[in-house]
Amino acid sequence: ARWAAIKGAQRALEKAVRCYNDDADRLCDIVRQALVFDSFEGIEKCLAAIEADPDTAIVRIKNRYTPSYDAAESAGYRDLLVNVRVNSLEAVALGVSGHVCELQLILLPFHRLRSCQGHDRYVAFRNVMAR
Repeated sequence: ARWAAIKGAQRALEKAVRCYNDDADRLCDIVRQALVFDSFEGIEKCLAAIEADPDTAIVRIKNRYTPSYDAAESAGYRDLLVNVRVNSLEAVALGVSGHVCELQLILLPFHRLRSCQGHDRYVAFRNVMAR
């Protein structure tokens, strides 16, 4: 396992302009981490654990697994995005308790698509779609 890098300044600026009408306050994935699962049951258990954590507040859930989600929006890619705010004593002491982070709950087959080539194809798709 490895920790995800913080979103780069160039991509954060690009996303704020393209997606949020220059409103950088709406960025929720500067700090993010992917968690990979073998089954939906694992994703459900993880989500339940997040919901039960008294130091974590769920801000938003974006379910790209649901049948009503238009997979063309993400070039066929699917995951469950959970935006959280960590309100632990340590987060408060560090002054980051108001920051929203993103957890990406991903089934293993979709995670495998995130290879270097898969990500390069996604970036090209995102740029064509101006996202």
